[in-house]
Amino acid sequence: MTSPRLQLEGITKRYPGVVANSDVSLTVMPGETHAVLGENGAGKSTLMKIIYGAIKPDAGRMLLNGQNMQIRSPKEARANGISMVFQHFNLFDTMTVAENVWLGLTRSSLEQVTASIVAKAAEYGLDIDPARPVHTLSVGEMQRVEIIRALLTRPELLILDEPTSVLTPQAVEKLFVVLKKLASEGCSILYISHKLHEIRELCNACTVLRGGKVTGVCNPSQESNASLSRMMIGAEPPQLTHQQPKLGAPVLRVQNLSLAREDQFGVDLDGISLQVRAGEVVGIAGVSGNGQKELLYALSGEDARSSTGSILIDEADVSALHPGSRRRLGLHFVPEERLGRGAVPTLSLAHNLLLTRNESISHAGFAGGWIRVGELETHAASIIRRFKVKAGGPRAVARSLSGGNLQKYIVGREIDANPKLFIVSQPTWGVDVGAAAQIRGEILALRDAGCAVLVVSEELEELFEVSDRLHVIARGRLSPSVPIGQATVEKIGEWMSGLWNQLEVAHA
Repeated sequence: MTSPRLQLEGITKRYPGVVANSDVSLTVMPGETHAVLGENGAGKSTLMKIIYGAIKPDAGRMLLNGQNMQIRSPKEARANGISMVFQHFNLFDTMTVAENVWLGLTRSSLEQVTASIVAKAAEYGLDIDPARPVHTLSVGEMQRVEIIRALLTRPELLILDEPTSVLTPQAVEKLFVVLKKLASEGCSILYISHKLHEIRELCNACTVLRGGKVTGVCNPSQESNASLSRMMIGAEPPQLTHQQPKLGAPVLRVQNLSLAREDQFGVDLDGISLQVRAGEVVGIAGVSGNGQKELLYALSGEDARSSTGSILIDEADVSALHPGSRRRLGLHFVPEERLGRGAVPTLSLAHNLLLTRNESISHAGFAGGWIRVGELETHAASIIRRFKVKAGGPRAVARSLSGGNLQKYIVGREIDANPKLFIVSQPTWGVDVGAAAQIRGEILALRDAGCAVLVVSEELEELFEVSDRLHVIARGRLSPSVPIGQATVEKIGEWMSGLWNQLEVAHA
């Protein structure tokens, strides 16, 4: 019989106040695509980092191709045929795509690496420019860089942590073709995803973690989404109730917004017009890097170059106002980048409240220039409870949370502010099925309470669940809106290429 590609036996990793992995055992065969499933904070990413040499376990052993191995660093992992695509990217912002990839492929010249990137990107449909600085890329484009970098190492074991979270359905299909081809050639794949339909389609084995322990092993193709949910979170996620919208007056109006890109790799916004009324959710779909970042910067106030009259909240022209002034008018905003923009990594969850809530807590939170930390921590603790955030309390620093739990906290922080206008980008990126259902339910509850909600997402399933109307953004242009009842995945997918027809919408 073929020996296993990877064996983990009794892996345990403890941190102060939490056991991330407890006596975890796992076996992956050559050519097997093996899912690791679990809710946020279940220990999945910790386990993957142990395999990749980024974290040292406290107990247990690892065998690779039947040999007892102690992987002490990612460099050793790569030398032994292990590559990993992280959920939170490991890229240097000031370097180009090619230079970032070159760091892990030092035996090649930069010119050779650049040529390899172009070839691999064309082969797998992961379009990327090797000369672009990473800081100019969208989240989805950064993920393409990570995937290409991993594929260029020709791994025997490829670890993918939420690889499709910011990819379009068409890009996911192409990626699955690549992964199935890799598996057929003998590459073993460890696949972390909260998208149960993906796991059932792609994977032929699955290990389920709950609270850091293995709670089940199965063949996901023989399971349903409901049975996988029960194994993962002990229950099926609640069904969303989507009531007919009770529309109020327009809260956000964008009128012929055109903005030249701020850097050579950005996207020009071209005549963007949209409206969001009180009591409705408007969704914006699109392939990453088509102007979403530029539009969100303009709406949030981070880019205040908009021409007079192009952005209005209620009747107020906010085109030249900065974020603080827009918040005072009721706008609350969740960016797609959790760490660095959504939260300061080294600050506690309590102190991260001060990023967007200092006006609302000024009387309770400040006295004579001093912060009342106790009241701040009480407020943070209430958000942690309400949104079921797994964290070591309000004093836990943001970077100590799993990606999904940090997302729940950031979304919760802004929803807790009772916004009049709520703009959110990638609301459920990397969160488990239970948390995704909760966040989407909170968005619908906001809408039903009369809030105007704009959701920018690359998850079509999500947009179809929460939106009342949909737009598509492509190459800096915005399609007409289509009522959700008249939208189809096929139509929206076509529009992502910029191929929409005004007459088609008008007569749909």
